Amino acid sequence: MDPSMGDWMADFLAAERLPASYARTIEAVAVPLAQRIETEAARSGGVVVGVCGPQASGKSTLTAVVKRLLEAGGLRVALFSLDDIYLTRAERQALARNVHPLLATRGVPGTHDVAWGQALLTDLRAPRQTLLPAFDKASDDRKSGAPFEGPADVVLFEGWCVGARPQEDVALARPLNALERDLDPDGVWRTYANTALAGPYQELFSKLDLLVLLQAPGFEAVLDWRIEQERKLRERLAREGGDASRVMSDEQVGTFIAHYERLTRWILEEMPRRADIVVRLDKQRRASL
Repeated sequence: MDPSMGDWMADFLAAERLPASYARTIEAVAVPLAQRIETEAARSGGVVVGVCGPQASGKSTLTAVVKRLLEAGGLRVALFSLDDIYLTRAERQALARNVHPLLATRGVPGTHDVAWGQALLTDLRAPRQTLLPAFDKASDDRKSGAPFEGPADVVLFEGWCVGARPQEDVALARPLNALERDLDPDGVWRTYANTALAGPYQELFSKLDLLVLLQAPGFEAVLDWRIEQERKLRERLAREGGDASRVMSDEQVGTFIAHYERLTRWILEEMPRRADIVVRLDKQRRASL
């Protein structure tokens, strides 16, 4: 490890409020991952990397570390998330009225501006300025993003279902959980999401040169991580005197995460066989290659 990296790592851990133990993840996972991406970018003249990982798996943090490492190596790196290209609030409300009420909740395939995502992956590799996307989850709508001066040597595109493939239609017939049973008994919502994933999303994901999967040990661990994440947010707001009224209870987290259970389980079953790089996570989110 570069001696100068020690100071940077300490600053990063402090800024992100990460435990000192995360330094091991940086050294054992982020560094070799960045090296693999750098090699691929040099070989092909540029690379688009998809980073897939379930909610609360740490994919955003890991991707941010990899970006910093690549930039330290002199590469020009653009980063954006699937969360940044949601349809507008008005567009999703229209889907909720016209297709199914569950489409008001952002996240599943069908709630993103896929054409915009495709254009971004092309534009960021071009020698011009591109405005990166951004989304304000508090207002549930888009906000102004920062300009990026291309061309990017590496584009990092992260998200919970980046690179996912659709299920067979027969798999959609039976509800997977109480949310599907009670709120989507006829399968309209899950069929709409799966059809979107089979069509426009596959065109978007076809632009990926490398696919990285953060593999959770199971969906139950993802639920535990998401509950833990919300509890920590509640504790932080209590310490800082913030408004915790919008923080979800454990029960509300369970209902919320149920929107993503079907595709999360399918990704964990199907994607490890074809991802270019698999980062394995244990129940404590300790990562290894």
